[in-house]
Amino acid sequence: MSRHKQPRDTKVRLPEVTREGVLDFLGKSSQPASAREIAQALGLQHRGRRDLPKILMRLKRKGEVEEARPGRFRLTGQSRQVEKAAAISGRPAQTKESGEDLPPKTARDPNLIEGRLVAHRDGYGFVVPARAVPWMDGDLFIGRDQMGDAMHGDRVLARIDRRGRDGRAEGRIVRVLNRAHPTVVGLFRYGPRGNVVLPYDARLHHEIVIPPGDELTPVLREKTGETAGPRTRLPELEGAVVNVELTRFPKGGVAPVGRVVEILGRPGEIGVDIEIIIRKHHLPNIFPVEVLEEARATPQHVSEADWRGRRDFRDSPIVTIDGETAKDFDDAVHVRWLANGHYELQVHIADVASYVRRDSPQDREARLRGTSVYFPGRAVPMLPEELSNGICSLKPHVDRLVMSALMEIDGTGDVVRADFMPGVIRSAERMTYTNVNKVLEGDAEMLARYAALADEFRLMKELALLLNARRNKRGSIDFDLPERVIEFDEMGRMVSIGRSDRNIAHRIIEEFMLAANEAVASYLEHRGIASLHRVHEKPDPKKVMEFEGLAHAFGYSLGVEDLMERRVAVRHGKVKAAARGPHRGSHGRMRPMEVRMPAADEIEILPQHYQRLTQKIAGKPEERIVSYLMLRSLKQARYAVDPLGHFALATDEYTHFTSPIRRYPDLIVHRALKWALENPGAVAPHISFQRDREKEERAPAALGPYHRGDLESIATESSEAERRADLAERELVDWKTAQYMEQHLGDEYEALIISVQKFGFFVELIEIFVEGLVPIDHLEEAAGERCFYREQDQAIVTARGRRSFHLGDRVRVRADRIDPFRLRVEFSLLPAAS
Repeated sequence: MSRHKQPRDTKVRLPEVTREGVLDFLGKSSQPASAREIAQALGLQHRGRRDLPKILMRLKRKGEVEEARPGRFRLTGQSRQVEKAAAISGRPAQTKESGEDLPPKTARDPNLIEGRLVAHRDGYGFVVPARAVPWMDGDLFIGRDQMGDAMHGDRVLARIDRRGRDGRAEGRIVRVLNRAHPTVVGLFRYGPRGNVVLPYDARLHHEIVIPPGDELTPVLREKTGETAGPRTRLPELEGAVVNVELTRFPKGGVAPVGRVVEILGRPGEIGVDIEIIIRKHHLPNIFPVEVLEEARATPQHVSEADWRGRRDFRDSPIVTIDGETAKDFDDAVHVRWLANGHYELQVHIADVASYVRRDSPQDREARLRGTSVYFPGRAVPMLPEELSNGICSLKPHVDRLVMSALMEIDGTGDVVRADFMPGVIRSAERMTYTNVNKVLEGDAEMLARYAALADEFRLMKELALLLNARRNKRGSIDFDLPERVIEFDEMGRMVSIGRSDRNIAHRIIEEFMLAANEAVASYLEHRGIASLHRVHEKPDPKKVMEFEGLAHAFGYSLGVEDLMERRVAVRHGKVKAAARGPHRGSHGRMRPMEVRMPAADEIEILPQHYQRLTQKIAGKPEERIVSYLMLRSLKQARYAVDPLGHFALATDEYTHFTSPIRRYPDLIVHRALKWALENPGAVAPHISFQRDREKEERAPAALGPYHRGDLESIATESSEAERRADLAERELVDWKTAQYMEQHLGDEYEALIISVQKFGFFVELIEIFVEGLVPIDHLEEAAGERCFYREQDQAIVTARGRRSFHLGDRVRVRADRIDPFRLRVEFSLLPAAS
């Protein structure tokens, strides 16, 4: 058992970390230094140690420092200075080049960039740099004739051929470093010149050639025997959805070659769309034999020997609260009053680490998957069912092993103490959000059914509101936006698309999980235990400027002080200048196009700026649109080894601890917490900064079961797995939406304009939660004249100015067609009601 109290204010003056101090140390260092080594040299403790990674990231973004290799920093260009000095002295240089996995010329050539290719269905693409390029704004544009043999998603080496004054750049693919698609899912077609597969992903621009005989899967080969010749056409294959293993990638303009390994079914058949998405995004969905064997060997009950040495919570009225369709219950909660008038919040999380041993087959597979993926009506779990829905799931009325967080919370919502321990629970009830909400609303049937728990639910609500008020006070941002919910009938057919319904029960669990995650993060950080953090960095100044321009159209602003702007000429574009004198018309001279940029690289943007605006727009008709625009201006949360803070939650320390059944980083945090509890006397490196430096430099980078390098790899892999899962889930919902709307082509709807682009505007239907595009050519048909995109207010206007379309406008539309490539609905504009 561990006791952790909130740190108190102290009058002792501790060394502060500054930009100048970091640069001065790196300038004197002959080798790249880790954050820990920098902290030791500067004598940093506590707050200074936590702020150091943020300063390093800021210096890296500005191009003042660079990472020689993950986690080790030096002044930008320092390696070349060392090489020059080494050449003069005749000694070999002691530093390693950034990009050491590439040829030496690559690592030194500033015009060569390594990154991931994001292709567009129209043929061009962008290279997303693996490392920040200080002077470059955004990604590297690759024209369709400069793509070479690269495919969407490949890791490539690209050369910058053209730099713009606005920071944008164009280039070409030099080499493919790593292929992203060992397999491709598509439609099989017999053709006069051979068999081909047409990829479902429109960003893969090559048809895949299937040599005669390679279209036969083992099952088909066994079925047809010797009767299937090179000209045989099998009905099972023509027009079928297949998965193809690439045996030769495109090279020198020659198409890729593959062989069929799976036949998934026919387009439109129930369940085939999910199979396509799984393979398109390369989601591991079949557990290896050794993983299944290990899972089946896991006992499905808790014995007395299992819970010996754990704290026994089985007599407490602990409950799980989840959605109606949930099957894996990884968190349970309980709230009670303490004698001193404080609350005790108990959060019990499934002790997955007791069943999934480090480096075991199950652990390696969980790391590969990174997260569970949830589709409508189906899940691709991170762990086998014997664990995810079996022994690890906190089912009611059975014993389960847990890792418990007990938090003492005062009347202001402050956590004044937090204890962590392994425990054993017996959930009293499997509750749903709907039924808890009904109890709190006074529903007679639910009150009678859950009479023994009603008072506890009221106490939970009271504490949740207190915690929420505390978060709001510190500036935490709440985007309470609905999500699409697809409903099916008993035959698996879609019957409706609605908005998710959130109630106070959702808020209860959300607040309790946030409190537990933050408490665990704070405890591990103050102990100096190396672990994973959930980080959300400050928004990019340019994104803030873009949002301000859009919000201004609605009369809103974030209210950031001194948010000045400068105008930068764009080299690659010109716009027509206003004509002067009596002959105004279309013959005005051309002037350079300009873009707005923040006056400074760093602006004082705080979570409170976003929070105040969310409160201002609450309940307004434009709330959905402005909230969406705010979300677009923020960075994406990710996993990291350093505590870089969580901007949206307005906290310096945050992690993911509460979902180890479905998220691999949570399992890592559990192992770190277990190690900390098993080693209560371990001294963190940052506590002993004043010791002899020579001895300290030979000490491990941090305490805990994982080395920093391992954690960095896991953080990167887990962040990528999360993005992959999000894309897959979102794409399937879009596909299901398109399938649903295919039955409603010709229907008319009231809609809201939620986004305006050069090619048209996107609308959200009022009656059902469906989004789609009104293309600009459809607008021109409806208006009877040309339409143009007006950049200054991001609106589409007709040539004669008779009509304009802005964000937030209500329009009437008709469902026209389904775009089969983008899987989206296209609408046409109807005349406004008179």
